[in-house]
Amino acid sequence: MKSNISLSFLMISVILQSCIEPSPKPDLINQRIDSLFQEWNVEGHPGGSIGVMKDGEIIFSNGYGLASLEYDVPNTDSTLFNIASVSKQFTAYGMAMLESQGKLSLEDDIREYLTELPDFGHKISIRHMLNHTSGMRSLHALLGMAGWRGDDRRTNQDLMRFMVNQKDLNFEPGAEHLYCNTGYIFCSEIIERITGQEFVPWMDENVFTPLGMTNTYVEEEYNQVVPNNATSYNWQRENEEFSRAIPYWGYVGSGNIHTNIHDLMKWLQHLRDPDDRNKNEVEKMFQRGLLNNGDTLNYALGLRINKYKEEDRYGHGGSIGGFRAFTATFPEHELHIVVLTNFSNAGSGKMAMKIADIILNKPSDPDEESPEREELPAMAVSNDIVGSYYSPELETTYTLDIKEGELMGEHPRHGVFKIKMVATDTLLSELFAFARVYIVRGENNKIKGVRVTNGRVRNMWFEKR
Repeated sequence: MKSNISLSFLMISVILQSCIEPSPKPDLINQRIDSLFQEWNVEGHPGGSIGVMKDGEIIFSNGYGLASLEYDVPNTDSTLFNIASVSKQFTAYGMAMLESQGKLSLEDDIREYLTELPDFGHKISIRHMLNHTSGMRSLHALLGMAGWRGDDRRTNQDLMRFMVNQKDLNFEPGAEHLYCNTGYIFCSEIIERITGQEFVPWMDENVFTPLGMTNTYVEEEYNQVVPNNATSYNWQRENEEFSRAIPYWGYVGSGNIHTNIHDLMKWLQHLRDPDDRNKNEVEKMFQRGLLNNGDTLNYALGLRINKYKEEDRYGHGGSIGGFRAFTATFPEHELHIVVLTNFSNAGSGKMAMKIADIILNKPSDPDEESPEREELPAMAVSNDIVGSYYSPELETTYTLDIKEGELMGEHPRHGVFKIKMVATDTLLSELFAFARVYIVRGENNKIKGVRVTNGRVRNMWFEKR
């Protein structure tokens, strides 16, 4: 009787096991990951470096495509890339270190350290900046509206010159979450003022060197020569060619760390399993932000914390010039994935999740086509909108005029661009820097000026002259 029961249980166990899809073998995993990137290994194509760590061991690392199209230099697993906004977590870690040392509190008002900033009528804390809830206007959107072109060099000092003239915030601090590079740039300024040391060497001495990240550095002078760096490229869809992405980034704190996949995996493993000296700082990194209404964000200190196909995940993405970077950690599986690329249409986040699907044995998602932008019909425009509009906060002027029946905008640096009325006193522009325009009227319905929004800058005031 007992032997029959044992045999029955054995048969049930075999049947159940046969119904569960087995995990791929390591060799097959490597082959499947490698196959994802073979389309980068063609003549005249940029690529990137891919790194995967599982249970504390590197199980995959490789380079694909070219680091330099001009000189036919291939990417390897040691090639350095600008990791753009993935850099933010290192700045946040520096702030957490200073708090642990008692040199600041993340709840401090930033004007305690940045005394030249205007009083916006609300306290902005360091934590607000780290959680992207400060309400401040963001670097690229702000300078773009001021007339800066994409390839103009921009620095921390450039940002500060404009921020001291600002009169308004996008929203009350803590009311919303809106991604803002300005806050992280200001964090690097605070580190300098508290420590009395420049941000670049301070990060090297206090973060990178102690963690053995010997191939990692903060880049504040984009024209310096550092061996083994990839060049970045933009994909030109209209002629299906790559072009050089002109480097203009001279700011630090929010981006512009250069590193390779091996150093980044050291960092990710440190976040997953810190030593006793750094546990306090790492714990702070994972404290998710809170809005004023009590809602918890999926953003902590330079880290997005969410789920992917029911699996816990944290990490971050980055984009600057033609560089694209993405890191993802699945803590329950002790899995780190790093994708660093040097061309603009690489889809680093999508590729990282394809790797995750292979290792975690998840069904792959079909590639989605980008939806076409819906065109709004234009409405008739009255002549009273014609004129010049000046922003005292940006010290710049846009001119609106009607030419051959069409409303046109013009700026000394952005040139001429089309703009149309899409609703009552609401304009939509083809120039992203001056994207959505709301007409403000006063007595006798006379136009006083406009408020302009372009994503990370909201309601910038332009007075009609």
